[in-house]
Amino acid sequence: MSTAMGGPALFIGTDTAYVAVVRPRLDPEDPEVREAAVQAGVSPEEFAGPGNVWALMWEDGSGGGGGFELPGLRDAEAEDFADRLLAELSFESGPFIVGAGEVLRLQAYPGEGGEDCRFLCTVTPPEGEELSPVTLEIPSVDADALRADLEDFRRALA
Repeated sequence: MSTAMGGPALFIGTDTAYVAVVRPRLDPEDPEVREAAVQAGVSPEEFAGPGNVWALMWEDGSGGGGGFELPGLRDAEAEDFADRLLAELSFESGPFIVGAGEVLRLQAYPGEGGEDCRFLCTVTPPEGEELSPVTLEIPSVDADALRADLEDFRRALA
């Protein structure tokens, strides 16, 4: 799944409660990017950047949310996270935990028959970020749809 900005993106959750690992790719020709660049006092190309920096974003369902960049994250590490989550979702062995480095920990609770899954996510910003660690609950999501999103994410990285 891609964001409106382009680039690989994996959203786990709902419209109001989610965690997302994204590598946005902004188009310097996009009118909104050009406008934001003018407001920032830089060229559209500088504002868009190289499009190779990963970010972690979240929203907690009550309107609270945040995010931060993960400049050291490589595509291979993002793919490994997706692979491990997909593998765990493929087995119907009960609750499991999948982590993405030190910044994200997903505790997953598959429903009966593996048709859905809810998550308890712990987001721990890297050292130097002003944000505090956050724990958020993601209500049940369709497991088949999440598997399809994980496959799309993996293809976007290839």
